[in-house]
Amino acid sequence: MRLLDRSAVLLSMDTLGFLPYQYRQFEHLIAQPHGIMLVTGPTGSGKTTTLYSALSVINHPDLNIITVEDPVEYQLPGIGQVPVNHKINMSFASALRSILRQDPDVIMIGEIRDLETAEIAVQASLTGHLVFSTVHTNDSASTITRLVDMGVEAFLVATSVIGIMAQRLVRTLCPSCKEPYTPTESERKLDRPGRREPSVSPTIYKGVGCPECLNKGFRGRKGIYELMVIDEELQDMVLRKADVNQLKHRAVEKGMASLRQDGMEKVKLGWTTIEEVLRVTQDELVLESLTSDGA
Repeated sequence: MRLLDRSAVLLSMDTLGFLPYQYRQFEHLIAQPHGIMLVTGPTGSGKTTTLYSALSVINHPDLNIITVEDPVEYQLPGIGQVPVNHKINMSFASALRSILRQDPDVIMIGEIRDLETAEIAVQASLTGHLVFSTVHTNDSASTITRLVDMGVEAFLVATSVIGIMAQRLVRTLCPSCKEPYTPTESERKLDRPGRREPSVSPTIYKGVGCPECLNKGFRGRKGIYELMVIDEELQDMVLRKADVNQLKHRAVEKGMASLRQDGMEKVKLGWTTIEEVLRVTQDELVLESLTSDGA
């Protein structure tokens, strides 16, 4: 069972948990006239909320925005929303074929699950449409590999995808009862700050518990993000079929913060705890060794 809080889905982008440079990058990507913007992560990681927030930012009477969803979870005013219905053979792919005849400017596909849907999304982006969609992968770099494994030609992926954002949700500390503490030596070793943000105060916080958070120490959730902007160099690497580690290593060198790096920045900002970040992100020793070797 999935419980949907219809009063809380249409969040503004500035409340989702972006750091300033991520917000600027994402805002730039969703304002492009064409291309594919992908959001990836496991079920329940906030992908739909992020895409709805992006659509609400660009939603304008002059733009024809159409979505294909399975199912339509929330009604968006001014946007055409089409539910998938497999009983009448209304799949993502068949709905997209009909939608493309209606001259949309922006298309949101609930999920790219198969080659047919992926190919139509690529063709739509190459013919002047901005396409938003989701893919179930663990990080941004592996999304490229997933599309190629589906059967999409590498040169089509390289020329159509403009950005990929992996995300997770972490619980945020209750502002009424959080308090600072001195991190242990092992916790300090886990700190790998993001590469684009200036250093922030290293004060670490923990939740104590109070009546406002039902003595949990946490209240609400925010996202941690790994935003890969596909520039010319990364396009060339995709064309050469570089593996996932090479793509991620180069993206980090160019300024991308990994999920764990972004999470640790938000620990230092007092938004969440180290335990929460470790719970939803993987160990990055391999990535760190690659980075140090490259240096």
